[in-house]
Amino acid sequence: MNTATSADQRFSGLSDDEQAILDQADRFAREQLYPLSERMDREEWWPPETFARIGETGYFGIPVPESLGGAGMDLFTSGLVLQAFSRWNHAMALSWVAHENLCLYNIFRNANDEQRQRYLPSLCSGKLTGALGLTEPGAGSDALGSMATTATRDGDDYLLNGRKIYITNGPVADVLLVYAKTDKARGAKGISAFIVEKDMPGFSVAQKMVKMGFRGSQTGELLFDNCRVPARNLVGGLDEGVKVVMSGLDLERAMISPICLGIAERALELSLDYARTRVQFGKPIADFQMIRAKLADMYVWVESMRLFTYQALRAANDMEIGGGGRGSIHKITAASVLYTAETMNKVLNEAVQIHGGTGYIWESEVNRLYRAIKLLEIGAGTTEVRKIIISEELLRG
Repeated sequence: MNTATSADQRFSGLSDDEQAILDQADRFAREQLYPLSERMDREEWWPPETFARIGETGYFGIPVPESLGGAGMDLFTSGLVLQAFSRWNHAMALSWVAHENLCLYNIFRNANDEQRQRYLPSLCSGKLTGALGLTEPGAGSDALGSMATTATRDGDDYLLNGRKIYITNGPVADVLLVYAKTDKARGAKGISAFIVEKDMPGFSVAQKMVKMGFRGSQTGELLFDNCRVPARNLVGGLDEGVKVVMSGLDLERAMISPICLGIAERALELSLDYARTRVQFGKPIADFQMIRAKLADMYVWVESMRLFTYQALRAANDMEIGGGGRGSIHKITAASVLYTAETMNKVLNEAVQIHGGTGYIWESEVNRLYRAIKLLEIGAGTTEVRKIIISEELLRG
């Protein structure tokens, strides 16, 4: 990235080792992922070999012990990798985090030893692609209370029936962590989590969905029609899924902020380059005071996003197993993604304004970044839900 000088990096809040990890991930993403980004957006294309390449490089299973195929580092390091990936190919970054955080890391945190041994090595290597199945057609913000997917015990198996929608990696996933109601009478407290494999009888991809932004990151609707899942694939205990969901959502919110940050960093870099080279009235537009004011605002916004992102990641780094869904971590992660998503919106709005007509053209990179705004204001709880979480925790305190 050209937007950060060596002096900037000294004040980034990162140690030398952390900065080196961010720089290494940035080089990998620029060389390996950026060349895929334009075609992914244009065609909603998925490059099937890329996950294996990412796994070979050691960028999966970052907070998972080496004995299970991971890197033995921490969640903060995962966030740095995500930040770098999001600069150069935010669609791939979204698929990466759905695999790495929503599926792989959730299994590591909540599964038993046998389940970990069975799934984590192949997820860490990129041989298998992971996804999370929570959202349903009638259960978005009220994902738990309105959940209609059920799991009924049948001998040594559970039969899952229902639908999941807007599932990142759904059409290409080999392994999914899926939530279903095992005791409808208990409502949200009667939910369980299951590891589902794509070849299990009764599972199918109902449709692949075409999106406004993050195109190429595969999103789909999943169908469970008496899907037979072995009882040994129950994760975290019967009717204990709410703990898995809530801790997972806090981790997910902490990991959305690096996506916002990476995209905003790239937008600032593109805007600086364009302002230096675009000539109007006989001189670069960077010479005009209004353009300079926009660039200054963008820089301040990006740096504030960086601080909040790293604060939330460091807080989530220490979240205990089964923690989340309450207290300071619930508030901080919701606040982080609320702020970074809304601030990214402001950064991208100014970036397109600086680019003028070029920014309005679908094929331009800054347009591709701009179309990513809305998902980050909706995913893992909308802006409105985030405000509810923050205010409830403030008032409870």
